[in-house]
Amino acid sequence: MEFSSAADTITPGQPIRDGETLISSSQRFELGFFSPGNSNNRYLGIWYYTISPKAVVWVANRNIPIADKSGVLTVLNGNLVILNQDKRIIWSSNSSRLPENPVAKLLDSGNFILREDIDTFENYMWQSFDYPSDTLLTGMKLGWNLKTDFQRTMTAWRSASDPAPGNFTLRLEKNDGPELVISTPSKKVARSGPWNGFQFNGIPMMHNLIFKPDLVHNEDESYYMYDVFSDTVVTRLILDPSGSIQRLIGTRGTENGIVCTLGYDICDHYAECGANGNCRIGKTGMSGRVLEELCMQRFLESGYRGKGSGCLMWFGDLTDMKECSEGFTGDRIFLYEFQLQN
Repeated sequence: MEFSSAADTITPGQPIRDGETLISSSQRFELGFFSPGNSNNRYLGIWYYTISPKAVVWVANRNIPIADKSGVLTVLNGNLVILNQDKRIIWSSNSSRLPENPVAKLLDSGNFILREDIDTFENYMWQSFDYPSDTLLTGMKLGWNLKTDFQRTMTAWRSASDPAPGNFTLRLEKNDGPELVISTPSKKVARSGPWNGFQFNGIPMMHNLIFKPDLVHNEDESYYMYDVFSDTVVTRLILDPSGSIQRLIGTRGTENGIVCTLGYDICDHYAECGANGNCRIGKTGMSGRVLEELCMQRFLESGYRGKGSGCLMWFGDLTDMKECSEGFTGDRIFLYEFQLQN
């Protein structure tokens, strides 16, 4: 198929059929229908244009696949919709604000947006970044809009051949000390430790040339995100079907760089030792978080923060204290006893 200069957009009169794709303006991302793994089911997704095999970063119709190649993505009554072989709507953006002259565009960030045709600002009626699948891209927010109580979470695929929501989710808890939590429908599995103003205090942090993590926590929003220092770097965070977090790093045109698995040892299991317990895995043990540091050495120029560290005050029971092995820099704990007087 020959693509025009508008190959990154669709309008009500320009649908995308199975076999046709959108490509972002700088050819970073591609949108179209695909079959994952050894499945014959068809899904609408977004993947890196320059990386082979397909590195899918977002899926629309995760729960309702199409059995053949009759799928169509179009703009109908102001919403993005997917039609199956019976011309029945199987997925919709369900935007609460409908544009009068809608246009959908695939951006170079990997974000797929719906907006007014004449609107050049980031005034989107709907965006895929608000509905993550198993992947967090540069510039995506993981967390909360506190004004509307809207939450953005990551959900693992069921398997490599099935992008339906699996058992594991990654979310940001919106408490006074925001932290990342991996959970199943029945329990918390692991967590990062609260943000102390500089980092999540359960995850070692270091200066690097690849990406910069950030956490915004104010009266309007509470979210985690990261940004890259160079546009030549490709990096993404994935929650895999087993519940582990992976950081993939490469350059444009390849992802044969580093695959870092942020797994968790027994001391990273939530409430493993109960309230005020101290988990000790032994000097020979190595957690997935330490492994992350080691496997990124080829890309990173590391060195800990020399301007001091954050401070977090805690009242009541303290859960998930962990004695760290050598090479793992954690936070010091100071215990004080307060006596309240009338």
